[in-house]
Amino acid sequence: MASSPIKFGTSGWRGLIADDFTFASVRLAVAAIAEHAKSRAAHPTLLVAHDTRFYSEEFTQLAVEVLQEHGIRVLRAGTFAPTPAVAFEIMRRKLDGAINFTASHNPAAYHGLKFSSADAGPALPEVTRDIEARIARLAAAPAPKRSGKAAPAVEIVSLAEPFLARINELVRFEIIRKSGMKFVVDPRHGCGIGYLDRALAAHNIPFETIHANRDVLFDGAGPDVSEEILAPLSQAVRAAGATAGLATDGDADRFGIVDRDGSWISPNHILALLYDYICETRGWNLPAARSVATSHMIDAAAAARGQKTFQTPVGFKYIGQLILEDKIALGGEESAGLSIRGHIPEKDGILACLLVAEMAAARGASLGEQIRAMFVKLGREFHPLRQNLHLSDDQKKRALEKTAADARTVAGRGVASIDRTDGAKYIFEDGSWMLCRMSGTEPLLRLYTEAASAEASARLAREAADWLLYV
Repeated sequence: MASSPIKFGTSGWRGLIADDFTFASVRLAVAAIAEHAKSRAAHPTLLVAHDTRFYSEEFTQLAVEVLQEHGIRVLRAGTFAPTPAVAFEIMRRKLDGAINFTASHNPAAYHGLKFSSADAGPALPEVTRDIEARIARLAAAPAPKRSGKAAPAVEIVSLAEPFLARINELVRFEIIRKSGMKFVVDPRHGCGIGYLDRALAAHNIPFETIHANRDVLFDGAGPDVSEEILAPLSQAVRAAGATAGLATDGDADRFGIVDRDGSWISPNHILALLYDYICETRGWNLPAARSVATSHMIDAAAAARGQKTFQTPVGFKYIGQLILEDKIALGGEESAGLSIRGHIPEKDGILACLLVAEMAAARGASLGEQIRAMFVKLGREFHPLRQNLHLSDDQKKRALEKTAADARTVAGRGVASIDRTDGAKYIFEDGSWMLCRMSGTEPLLRLYTEAASAEASARLAREAADWLLYV
């Protein structure tokens, strides 16, 4: 069988609008999802939702029509909706899944499609392989004739109220309110608009909001929560004298945090702090989970509580399964995604931001102070770093050959062990490590390093890049 012209990555399918993400390709993808859903349930019901991007509503309407042509009952979100709210609605209504039109944190030129299964988590590899196989078959066949029958009315649903009610159960807002702390909220012109601000306002917690209007160009910067893109939030926090800045990305599944002095806080550090905090305050004596690319600081925090840490490949779907199985207190990824026990098996940037606010209020210390205190408690520091290396064909070949071999030394460092969960991860004798993961869609190598100081981590990254590409 021919290969699928559409490939699902770690979190759905993404492409350039009008280039590979077109009405024709969306029709193909949705038809394949419809077939998949009908293979799993006799009379499936799917939710269709979208983000704030260009042409989101039009792609959503097309998906509704295609699903109805396949005899599937459709619920449609009344307005743009965060990915975590979509996941919660699947669980709340016991739906058979959802199609969500979003390219998450990608630049404005991109659009995307996420398919969530009946368990509300991102589709697992066996599911996306089935969908891709159906796409390949449909692409090779003549286009089917439309029935011409009048489609049934689509039920429009609101996702905000039930989702915020659930957030109200998970976050201790009274602690935040009593602290008198003020926050700055930045939804990055995305789906977080009307969520963090409403949650804080409902509990009379002081806040200011920036970037809270729909802008399909995202100020020209994109809807990411990286340090560079959150520079305006940093300025706003300092100007307002706020305790912290709370940001969500384009579909509000990722979080971005700025401390009261305007410094951006690594998601890696937030994961470890929040794991420690929720175990302490909720009385959860459970392990943590992280992707292979995420800081080992959360491992140390779990070990300090006598708990282990599950390591997964990159992709929140794997952590989501551990949430569903009630095996962990918190699971997260260095790319700013987390969820907690009893919640959805999907990243939730809204919940993450509010838990950070609660933690800041409860502990009465800046996030930087809390990180430094955690380093003291754990007996060492953790400084993670990620770089993208753009490779020529020769460099890619050299890097693949290097990482395929079981090296005993890398960049002059003794290798204690090699982990091939996802890419090649080298654990060194001093506890530092590096991970090399090749992108499957472009000539790009993702290089992750972690050492006991920022300088040592940067040095390891430089020497690792030389070892991979030139030595």
